[in-house]
Amino acid sequence: MVSALLIGLAAVAVVMGITIAVSRSVGRVSVVDVAWALMFVAVAIAMAIWSPDWHSLLLAGLVTVWGGRLAWHIGRRSRGHGEDPRYAEMLGDAGFGAAVRRVFLVQAVVAFVISLPLMVAGADDVRWAWLVWVGVAVWLVGFGFEVVGDAQLAAYKAQPKDSRPQVLDTGLWGWTRHPNYFGDACVWWGLWLAGALATGWVPGLLTIVAPAAMTFFIRNVTGAKLLEKTMSTRPGWDAYAARVPLFFPRPPRR
Repeated sequence: MVSALLIGLAAVAVVMGITIAVSRSVGRVSVVDVAWALMFVAVAIAMAIWSPDWHSLLLAGLVTVWGGRLAWHIGRRSRGHGEDPRYAEMLGDAGFGAAVRRVFLVQAVVAFVISLPLMVAGADDVRWAWLVWVGVAVWLVGFGFEVVGDAQLAAYKAQPKDSRPQVLDTGLWGWTRHPNYFGDACVWWGLWLAGALATGWVPGLLTIVAPAAMTFFIRNVTGAKLLEKTMSTRPGWDAYAARVPLFFPRPPRR
């Protein structure tokens, strides 16, 4: 287990070290959003190389598909734009050293903690194979929410502003105000089930902090709640928020 933790730590450190160098070169802290997904991919691939059994290879495939798509999606969306307003507000006039401490190192530590189920899977044998496939099913639900939600949002934004609805409230966006963030949470609960809990109760309980932390951050800190600070100023938002839940989906209400 110690070896797995050290390998995972090294993978996170390499990705974040490269990201810090790129950020300093281009003058944008927001490149860390692409690195966020790639840190998990690096850990999963490192575990599969170190322990190349079917379990680690399966997890590496799931994480690479999820993380690769997310990194590509964020990178494409931010191309040609300046600094993300979230980081500009957070850092103010502070120098690059503050960005390293407040953004890069914090995200590296969080990514390492959330990657714990992947490291456990690399170090331990599968005890309950059926639970691996339950986790894969939960992962598929989450990945579907992300992909479909992003596609529906892109189609909405492609409509002329003067003719499209004030807010997107159809499809998955009529079930939850943040289907992509809910999908993200499901992905990591699925990876926890398939990765850590499938190896035994003790590894599962010791690493449950990983999906719980991911869910907490994307719902309450860096994801849904933060995004709603700007979205809530749009016309028609209050009526939409009264009909549609913030995070956990439910059937649409009139």
